Amino acid sequence: MTTTGNLAPRPVPRRTVHVRRVRFSHPDGALRRHYVDGDLVMSHVLAVLSATFPPGEDFFVRAVRHYRDQITDLELTAQVRGFIGQEVVHGREHDHLNQALRQMGYPTQLIHRFIDKVLILFDRALPARVRLGFTAGLEHYTATIAEHLLTDPRAQALLGDTEVRSILLWHALEESEHKAVAFDVYRAVGGTERMRIWTMRVISTLLIAHVVAATALSMLTDRATYNPIRLVHSLARLRHSPFLTREVIRALRAYNRRRFHPDDIDSTQLLEHWRAELFGPQGTLTGKLK
Repeated sequence: MTTTGNLAPRPVPRRTVHVRRVRFSHPDGALRRHYVDGDLVMSHVLAVLSATFPPGEDFFVRAVRHYRDQITDLELTAQVRGFIGQEVVHGREHDHLNQALRQMGYPTQLIHRFIDKVLILFDRALPARVRLGFTAGLEHYTATIAEHLLTDPRAQALLGDTEVRSILLWHALEESEHKAVAFDVYRAVGGTERMRIWTMRVISTLLIAHVVAATALSMLTDRATYNPIRLVHSLARLRHSPFLTREVIRALRAYNRRRFHPDDIDSTQLLEHWRAELFGPQGTLTGKLK
């Protein structure tokens, strides 16, 4: 079989894609200005990503929902419901965080509006299957970064003990839980390997360009950026970020392999651990559930 043809969808296994109705609070003064371990660049990178999540997740929901009535697998149908529910809650909670970041001086509202307009343009200009391919590729990005956060204590340490840490750990858990849903929908509606890999390459270029440009613009609004010693130190520290390791890059590139599937990266034990850690009887976020 060539990479241009359709691949027969594999049976969809049972997965827990549970919608948790959480609520986080962001009182004034709860966060330092540079809340990611005092680091200038990473604080702005994370603010850019948080501002991008709500319109991005709305786009994901639209892309998957478009094909919902064409799905005949009952297990996948249930997972799509969970996927949509999880993404809706993610967008809401990041909106609340973005309001707090905006009050601290981050241009999250401007970034949100820009991405929202771009993605609405995608809705109008691109075929539905291309939008679904973009969604499956971006879900691989979020799941890869999420699982690295859940695995690497260095990455967790950057977030200290703030509410941002709680939001990102919860978000990471659920991104890993539903990492294969958009991918399986893409397969189920006849998406080809060629289009899957092509859409990933396109969206990777756009995503990296967006994060770099938006972070630079965000930093220009921050007085600390104009301190050359602090700026150079933060840029040098970025080279050693736990999110830019060879392991992370290899995991991202794995998506471009022929016959790749998100379940090739087994996260079963990781998910079991963090479900108990965050939402078990003594879970650190159980009290956040509505």
